[in-house]
Amino acid sequence: MASLFEKRKEKTAVSSKLNSYQYENHLVDELVEHYKARLLRDTNLEALTKLSQGEMRLRIEQLVSQFMSEEKVIISRHDKEILITRILDESVGFGPLEPLINDPSITEILINGYGEVYVERLGKLQLSEIKFRDDDHVRHIVDRIVAPIGRRIDESSPMVDARLPDGSRVNAVISPISLNGTLVSIRKFRKEPFTMADLMNFHTLNSAMSQFLEGIVKAKMNTLISGGTGSGKTSVLNVLAASIPFEERVITIEDSAELRLNRPNVVGMEARPANVEGSGEVTIRQLVKNSLRMRPDRIIVGEVRSGEAFDMLQAMNTGHAGSLTTVHANSPDDALRRVEAMVVMAGMDLPSHIVREYIVGALDIIVQAARLTDGSRKIVSISEVVTKADGSFEVREIFKFKRTGIGPDGRSSDTLPLQAMSRNALRD
Repeated sequence: MASLFEKRKEKTAVSSKLNSYQYENHLVDELVEHYKARLLRDTNLEALTKLSQGEMRLRIEQLVSQFMSEEKVIISRHDKEILITRILDESVGFGPLEPLINDPSITEILINGYGEVYVERLGKLQLSEIKFRDDDHVRHIVDRIVAPIGRRIDESSPMVDARLPDGSRVNAVISPISLNGTLVSIRKFRKEPFTMADLMNFHTLNSAMSQFLEGIVKAKMNTLISGGTGSGKTSVLNVLAASIPFEERVITIEDSAELRLNRPNVVGMEARPANVEGSGEVTIRQLVKNSLRMRPDRIIVGEVRSGEAFDMLQAMNTGHAGSLTTVHANSPDDALRRVEAMVVMAGMDLPSHIVREYIVGALDIIVQAARLTDGSRKIVSISEVVTKADGSFEVREIFKFKRTGIGPDGRSSDTLPLQAMSRNALRD
């Protein structure tokens, strides 16, 4: 049986698991539910979950074989393998999502109600053949995802952000907010974080941009990564953070933990929503303020969305140079306008020209990421923030993406030339 488990790690095993959920056999469906109930009633599932995956599969197979022998149930070997896989997934995994989660070619999973599951491959959405039994089945899986991290989803709190054990980002919405039943969006994370070399291989950037970005991180320039939904902001943030020297203490702050920095001397904090009584909330803004008391060399905030932008700028302006964050915006200019609006949201009663001066004094570089119509992700602009003679700020591009055509693979061919650069673009 151990050899069967090892095969699950291979690509062929992913297809096999997919087939187990596409395979229609009502007897197997009934047996899955029946033996799941027996396992819950007659065994110690908590002890099972402490076993390795291979040992767990072997033990569950032994128990199910024992149950079948007691009940004189006879099915084919093929059906039994499907039965064991589905019981394992439903009892200690994420049910029909398991083969999709284990498929390395899939980057996003979108559940539009129990009968419609889409996946993203190479930047393109396609309908999966995976289906859930009903809406309760989807809710059961969502509850299994959110419970271990202390989150909840119910009528009083019908939306939730969570993460899978591997760090993949999860968002779920239930009725009555959703008109299509339970909706789930999963943005998967690779087992190994992307590197600068990976981004170059994907043509997200070129070698000149790579060297420049590594340079600004080592030069401790405060950097804002801007981009729309699915543009790869978090991946770029993770890659840039990898260039921070190991001797520096790094504190990460996120709404839902996603960053994976394979380095020493890094500590992370995660915001927490209010509990069912409406108390116990810990906001990003509170965490940013608290991080200043933790002797950080650099602070990394996963994304600024509100008043925490002011505290982040304050940190950048007060001895924490080289800090990094992201913002949801479609251009560098838009990013600055959004940050300005967020500072106002912090309740700071400051004239607009003072707010702008504060932003220019804190931010050095804006990296703009985008997902193109062909599904590819690019860094389309790298800009510096400079002060003009009249005191206003200006975004001055250093690198700019220029589409030159469509390649034979249907993807954009492009050049990213080096533009005129201010002498202040890199600190000594």
